[in-house]
Amino acid sequence: MTIAKALTIAGSDSGGGAGIQADLKTFQERTVFGMSAITAITAQNTTGVQGVYPLPLDAIASQIDSVVTDLRPFAIKTGMLFSAEIIELVADKIEKHDLRNVVVDPVMIAKGGASLLQQSAVNMLKKKLLPLCEVITPNIPEAEELTGMKLQTMEDRKKAASYLYDLGARHIVIKGGHSETNELVDLLYDGEKFIEFVHERIATKHTHGTGCTFSACTAAELAKGASVVQAVETASEFVHAAIKHTLNIGSGHGPTNHWAYRKQEVMI
Repeated sequence: MTIAKALTIAGSDSGGGAGIQADLKTFQERTVFGMSAITAITAQNTTGVQGVYPLPLDAIASQIDSVVTDLRPFAIKTGMLFSAEIIELVADKIEKHDLRNVVVDPVMIAKGGASLLQQSAVNMLKKKLLPLCEVITPNIPEAEELTGMKLQTMEDRKKAASYLYDLGARHIVIKGGHSETNELVDLLYDGEKFIEFVHERIATKHTHGTGCTFSACTAAELAKGASVVQAVETASEFVHAAIKHTLNIGSGHGPTNHWAYRKQEVMI
C-alpha cells in the first residue's frame, strides 16, 4: 500500500485556523500524510495578526532538505513565503529536488488586513515560482495584485487567468470568495478551457483559513493521483462544507470547519 505524502511550506498560525496548522488538518482529513517546512511564525488569532517573525533562510532550507531526502512528497503546497529571499530559496529547492505537483497559494493579505507578503516579493513570485507550479490559487485581490488588473467581471477573471498562464503556471484557479455576486464561482483555467465550480454564497464572517485550506486540499488530492480538475473540484466542495458548517469560535473572523466535509460524506 502506497501512502500519499504532501509537504506544506508555509507560515505558522498560532490561532490554528490558517497556515501550516490548517494545511496539516486538511491533509489528515484527506487521508494524506502531512509534512511541513515553516517559513515564518505569526502571532495570530481571529481578530488579526499581532506579529510576523520570519525564520532564517538556512532553517527553512534544512527543513525542506530533511523532508524530501527521506519522506519524498508526492505534492507540495506553498503558502506564506513573506519575502523575495524566501521565495527564491523555495523555488531553488523545488528545482534542485525536482519536486512535482506544486500548488502555490500566493498568500498576500491576512483576513484582518495585515500584509503577509513584502511588496518586493511579488515580482520574485511571478519570476521564479509561477513557472514551477502545477496550480496557483489566488483569490480576487491576490490575482489583481499579481496581474495589475481590476477584476470586476467573470471576463476580467478569465483575462487574469490567461495572463498568469502566460507567466508559466500550468493551471490557474481564481477563487470567487471576494466577488459580490449571489453565487460563489471558483474559476479554473488550463490554458485551453475554463471550468466553473459554482456554490451558493453563505453569509458568514467565519472564513479564516479558506485560502490555505483550498490549496492544501488541492495538493492532497494531487498527491493521491487525482487530476487537477478532480483535485480542484474536491477542494471547492471541501471549503464550501467547511464554511457552511461553521464552528462559530473566536471574536473576529473565525476559522473554517476542517472536519465538515468528512461528516458530510458520512451523512450522504
